[in-house]
This record gives sequence, structure tokens and C-alpha cells, in this order.
Amino acid sequence: MSALGATVLQRDWLSANNIVFRSDGDTPATVVDTGYARHAEMTLALVAKALAGATPGRIVNTHLHSDHCGGNRALQARHEVQTWIPAPSYAAALAWDQSRLTYTPTGQFCERFQVDGMLQPGGALALGPATWQIHAAPGHDPEAVLLFEPETRTLISGDALWEDRLAIIFPELSGDDGFGPTRRTLGLIEALAPRQVIPGHGAVFEDVGQALAASRRRLDTFEKHPERHAGHAARALTMFHMMEHQERDRDALERWLLATPIFGLCARMSRTPMQPAQWAHELTAGLIGDGLLDDREGHLTLAPARRP
Repeated sequence: MSALGATVLQRDWLSANNIVFRSDGDTPATVVDTGYARHAEMTLALVAKALAGATPGRIVNTHLHSDHCGGNRALQARHEVQTWIPAPSYAAALAWDQSRLTYTPTGQFCERFQVDGMLQPGGALALGPATWQIHAAPGHDPEAVLLFEPETRTLISGDALWEDRLAIIFPELSGDDGFGPTRRTLGLIEALAPRQVIPGHGAVFEDVGQALAASRRRLDTFEKHPERHAGHAARALTMFHMMEHQERDRDALERWLLATPIFGLCARMSRTPMQPAQWAHELTAGLIGDGLLDDREGHLTLAPARRP
């Protein structure tokens, strides 16, 4: 990434990857995506190391899910930075509409941050020495963007494309079309023909064709069996919560599931209708049975392999 003036900071599953660009002439040092708020101090330290003491002047977010913008406030508090976000999300961020921004529905934490500029699909953005195209990337998040540098054919995909799995398609959980936009975004990525992809999670990869094929196969399954997608979403979001908190009493976790709106949406899409409390109990039982959580007399912890 040296030719692009970029350092990729691969993070764990609470925080999205951070891409740190050095300044170049009038283009300020920029951090693309800032991780989850609980990891903000680590984000500050990693960014400082990547910039070798230089000061970041701008934050860019591919989308506003909590694991991608949770470090914004901490960076703003320490540095004089502008924050640019996808144009469709600007009004909700300005008003701090936590329902529209998904923090209330998912029960996730994000500190309020200032917004200064908009990433307009069809426009361009200077990062390091290069100019990156801005493309709309609906699907996982209907308002997301991806960034593409055509000379090196490098793609910053956010959560639109990972190497070996498919992100939750959130619009589908609330009854909106998400599978169709996801398929179109995968088609856009194929047309851009990137040589390398910097994903929102996981390592940088080059076998884009294989990643696209794997995403399309998973998407085909979810389109045919939307209840599987809802079940996948419920499990993934529960594990995110457990990775954040490390341990919970089982009763408290199941009460949290019942009180958090997105899980009600997932439960209603279940293949077998059941009472919400039973659904929450079976969800946790499945995570325990699959070895993802350990249960010690009603006290849940992450299984050793899942601990950060």
C-alpha cells in the first residue's frame, strides 16, 4: 500500500479495519473507518503509530454502522479533524437519529460525533497521492459507499465485499429489499475489476472472483430461505454483543434480546413460529451447543476460541 500512502490496520470483529492515509500536499492525513467506540483508545494509538506522530486531519466513513464510526468522537476530541460521511446518512447523523443510524435497533453503542462533509456517489475523493472514485454500495447498509482507485485498481469495500463470507443484509430484516441491491453492488464490484480489495473485516485480498462467487452463492441461499438470513443475523449480532461484554448471565442476555428491536424482527422471520421468550432461549442454546458460548450454571462467557 506504500504507493497509495496507506497503512491498513486489520482489526478484530468488534472494530472494522482502519485505513490510514498519510498527508500529501494539500490532502490531509485521513483515517477511513474508525472501529467500535469501546476500542477507541486502541484506535487512537494505532493511528498515531501509523502516522508516525503526524496529525490526522480527516475521517472518512464508508457507512455509519457502529463498528465503522465508533472511534470518530475520540479522534475528534484529540485532533482537529473533519468528518466526511455518505451523503444519504448526513441528515440522520446531524440530528443524531439513533433509530435511523441503527444504534437503537441493534442495541449497540456509538458516541455522537460531528459531521462536516458528504461523500457523494459519482464524485471523487483525494486520499494520499491518489484520487478515489466514490460509488454507492447499497445492500448491507442502503446508504453505504465504496472507494475505488482506478490506477492501482484498489477497492475499499467497507462491508460490501468480504473475502469468505457475506455481511448481514439489514434492510431485509425490516421488510425492505436488500438482496436485490446487494446483488447489484456485487455486479458493480465485478465491473470495476479491482486488483486488490481492502475489506471492512479481514485481510486484504486479491482473489476477487472467488470472493464474489462465494458472496453470490450465500446470497442465492438467503434469497431462497430468508429465515436462514434472519437466523444468521440474530446469531452474529448476539455474538457481537457478547464479544463486547465478554460475559453475561443467561437470563440477562435473553432479556436484552427481547428488549432489542432487531431481534424481534429476526424472531418473526423464524421458520417455526414460537413465543419471543422461547425464541431467545433457543437462540442462546444454539450458540452454546455450537461451542461459541460457555455456560457455567447460567453464566455465559465466550468460548476460548472466540475471545479477543
